[in-house]
Amino acid sequence: MSDNHILVERPEAQPGLMVIRFNRPEKKNAITSAMYNRMTAALEEANGDDAIRAVAFLGTEGCFSAGNDMGDFLSYAMSGSREAPAAAVFIKALALAEKPLVSGVDGLAIGIGTTLNLHCDMTIASARSQFKTPFVDLALVPEAASSLLAPKIMGHQRAFAMLVAGEGFSAEAALEAGVIWKIVAPEAVEAETLMLAASLARKPPQALKIARDLVRGPRDAVLARMDEELVHFSAQLKSAEARAAFEAFMRR
Repeated sequence: MSDNHILVERPEAQPGLMVIRFNRPEKKNAITSAMYNRMTAALEEANGDDAIRAVAFLGTEGCFSAGNDMGDFLSYAMSGSREAPAAAVFIKALALAEKPLVSGVDGLAIGIGTTLNLHCDMTIASARSQFKTPFVDLALVPEAASSLLAPKIMGHQRAFAMLVAGEGFSAEAALEAGVIWKIVAPEAVEAETLMLAASLARKPPQALKIARDLVRGPRDAVLARMDEELVHFSAQLKSAEARAAFEAFMRR
C-alpha cells in the first residue's frame, strides 16, 4: 500500500485538529487492512495528545469511501487467520475515541463509509452524497455496532431498510433520518467540516469531554454489539455464499 492512501494531517490554520483523509480515489477510497491500521494508529494518537481537540474524517472529490476493499477481504477470508480483522480493531478505536469526531462526506459512502458516520458526533454531507450498506447482498451482516446505533438514531424501519434491505439513502433522506447534520454544496464540504471541527476544538476541553460523554452514554453496549456482530461477520466472511457473492462482485 502507498503510505498516501490515508493522509493524517494537523492543519496549521486549524490548531487542535487532526484530519484523517481517505486518499485512494482510483479505487473509490476502498479501505485495505493497512489503511485501517493507519487510521487506528491516528485515533490512538489523538486520544493520547492533549493538543488534539477534535478529529475530522474526509474523503476525496465525489467519494468518501466505497467501503472495504473486496480483494483485501477475500485474501483475509481465504487465509484462515484467527486474528481479528484490521477493520474490527479500527471500529473499536472509533467507539473508544475520546475527542469529538466529525466527518465530511461527498459522493459515495458505502458500507463502512456509511457506518463510520454513525460514530461521528456531527457529519456534513454534499447534496450528491449516497449512503448504502449492502451487507446482506454480499452475504454479510452489519458491522461497527450499526445494528445497535442505526435503530437508535433512525428507528427500526429506516435502519432495516438500510442495513438489511440494502436500500440507498440520499443526502436528504440521511438528514431526515438523523444520520447527518447538514447538507452543503460539494465544493463546500471540506471547508464546512473543518470549520465545524475547529469550533469544537476551541471549546473548553474538559467541559467538552464531559458533555460529549454524557450525550453518547456508556460505550459498553456498543463494544458488546461489535463483538456480537464480529462473530457472525467472521463466520459469514468465510462462508461459501459470501465467497460466491464476492467473486460475482469482482467479476463486474
